[in-house]
Amino acid sequence: MIREVRRRLFRISPVSVVALMVILALPLSLSFTTEQDVFAINSLYAALGSPPLPGWVANGGDPCTEGWQGIQCVGPNITSVIMNGANLGGQLGDHLGNFSSIVTIDFSNNYIGGTIPENLPVTLKGFFLSANQFTGNIPSSLSRLTLLSDMSVNANNLSGQLPDAFQSLTGLINLDFSSNNVSGQLPPSMASLASLTTLHVQDNKISGTLEVLQDLPLKNLNVENNLFSGPIPEKMLSIPNFKKDGNPFNTTVAPSSAPVIPPSPLPFSGAPAPRSVPRNSSEGSSAPKSSEPGQSKRTSTVKIVGYVLAGVVSFIIIVLAVIFCLSKLQERRSERDEIPVRQHWRAPQRREELKSNEQSSRQNERIKKSSRQASVEPNQEPKIGMTGTAQKEDSEKQKKLDTDRFDSGILQMPPPPPPPPPPPPPRAEKVIVNPIVPPEKSSATQPPVTADTPSPVTSYSVASLQQYTNSFREENLIKDGRLGKVYFGERPDGKPLAVMKLDNVNSKIPEDDFLELVLSISELRHPNILELVGYCAEHGLRLLVYNYFSRRTLHDILHGHDELKEQISWNARLKIALEAARALEYLHEFQPPIVHRDFEVGNVLVNDELAVRVADCGLASLMSSDSVTQLSGRMRALLNYEAPEVHDSGACSDRSDVYSFGVVMLELLTGREPYDSSRPRAEQHLVRWASSQLHDIDTLSRMVDPSISGKCSVKSLSRFADIISRCIQQGPEFRPQMSEVVQDLARMVEDTKTTEKNLRGDTSSRASE
Repeated sequence: MIREVRRRLFRISPVSVVALMVILALPLSLSFTTEQDVFAINSLYAALGSPPLPGWVANGGDPCTEGWQGIQCVGPNITSVIMNGANLGGQLGDHLGNFSSIVTIDFSNNYIGGTIPENLPVTLKGFFLSANQFTGNIPSSLSRLTLLSDMSVNANNLSGQLPDAFQSLTGLINLDFSSNNVSGQLPPSMASLASLTTLHVQDNKISGTLEVLQDLPLKNLNVENNLFSGPIPEKMLSIPNFKKDGNPFNTTVAPSSAPVIPPSPLPFSGAPAPRSVPRNSSEGSSAPKSSEPGQSKRTSTVKIVGYVLAGVVSFIIIVLAVIFCLSKLQERRSERDEIPVRQHWRAPQRREELKSNEQSSRQNERIKKSSRQASVEPNQEPKIGMTGTAQKEDSEKQKKLDTDRFDSGILQMPPPPPPPPPPPPPRAEKVIVNPIVPPEKSSATQPPVTADTPSPVTSYSVASLQQYTNSFREENLIKDGRLGKVYFGERPDGKPLAVMKLDNVNSKIPEDDFLELVLSISELRHPNILELVGYCAEHGLRLLVYNYFSRRTLHDILHGHDELKEQISWNARLKIALEAARALEYLHEFQPPIVHRDFEVGNVLVNDELAVRVADCGLASLMSSDSVTQLSGRMRALLNYEAPEVHDSGACSDRSDVYSFGVVMLELLTGREPYDSSRPRAEQHLVRWASSQLHDIDTLSRMVDPSISGKCSVKSLSRFADIISRCIQQGPEFRPQMSEVVQDLARMVEDTKTTEKNLRGDTSSRASE
């Protein structure tokens, strides 16, 4: 029997063997992506109308290994679906909740309609549906998204009231549902948003008050064009960026419940103080009746004494007032007789003084001639634009006018005569120091500025700058920037300079505006900002003169043939990023805040010690789109540093600088340029290519610049990539402030120092053993 069984086993056909092998191999050929996520993405694809998206299929497939467009995975789980501006229609369907581990859903700037699904994945941290065609209400299922940190559903057709579903969203940082038709009041549960810093609800129909928001840590709040009423809570007035126009707020103050005490009459008003008289004699008053003769006499005496005292006090007050007016009048006289007021240093006329410095070389001889003819009394300062004799006659006339006014009983102060325009001072040498006084620092309490007062800004002539730069030869060219070329120059005393010719915008800057620009830039003083030391505004030319720092830029190091390219370590890159971030932080926190607008690697100067200075600060008012379109080559590539809102509408803010800084950080990480036409089409635009890979540690490791690959820790790379990801967000409201970026980079630099110190300690201890 046993032999028969063995015989039958050996007679199994080859077909059966092949079938058995196929059955055993089936589990190995199944999709790598989790089945639950495959079902969810297939359902989403069908709800969107099965658009032609690279890699996407309607049934089955393996999104995590087949490279579906916009899909990011960690292991076999889909973690992100990012399809921003992909021209999508259809709807989202009802199966988003089937995603097992998804963190980010971004369908902004499409044409998707329908309602926002109630069945949302509880693992969501970022939910972005702005600029679509969604209708209906905001779903109440938001209460289940306890991990949510960023949400934008603005610029849709949403309506109805906000759900009272925010009590569990304690980690929500940014929320935007502006430009919809949302009505009703803000729900009470919004008071639980303990981490909310940005809230945009403008352009809706929301009513009620703002009291529910008063205890939130808001830094950016926009409630414009709604129906909010009631008083604005006092705590909210300290929000740094608070926009509230277009609401019927009630700003009246409720009347106080304290009793109103009528004012007592003036002591010299001629009327006695009122007395309280009882309504009848039976109210308990034990005082003698006023009808008694003695009491009447005493009352009359008191009245007389009161009248006398009131008259004496009134007379004393009048005498003191007259004495005070006389003293003030005498003080004004003495000031006009001794030291004439120098009106020309006041803020409204500083531009005229700057102009006069520029014209001084042409009027030098005429001023010398007039100064020889002028006679000035000793120890007396002449009025500007008047000889000593004319000034004396003017003073005598003013004295007579004051005497006549006083004799006629007019006690008011005469208005000072308007000062005549100042003539240009004589130019002793080619370089004249301008006493530029910032507007907010000039006041009546400061002493008058004299011609020899030291100042931070020097006025240069065109001839002197030509001499310093060898007539602006190409050998002296440092860089060709967005606004003009920068040349190396050297003064006769050996001091090096960097001279910027504003060739691309010369004809567009009126002289008054240029001098105001010089005043504002001269106030910028920071160790990481290139310092302005002079200017020139002759013959229609506009030049800015800076302290020379370095010919080398970060662009030369990362993308050129600089000797430091192979030597710049990961720690050095962190240090450069931190110092550049501190420069932007200083600009953004300056009063008033300054937007750089042209932050890129070509404006980050680096010297041999890897110290950093940021150039072209304070020149945003000179920049426009046509200042780039007329150029070519790398200059047009500068558009890749611009934030989406700048490219679309030209709207610049501190957050557009943050985006540009994120692009520079990407260059430090990858060693790639923001646009490189020599690379494959999918990798030409650095931000588009890298943004979908920053959260995957495997792809992140492959993105790193080959010169530092393997020389930095995975943890440090991940932290750096996280900062980049936040900086290059599409919406400006979702980007961090530069102060936050500085804090994060400072912690990274400090951690690397600690790690290096520990490693040195371990090495020395092993050596001692």
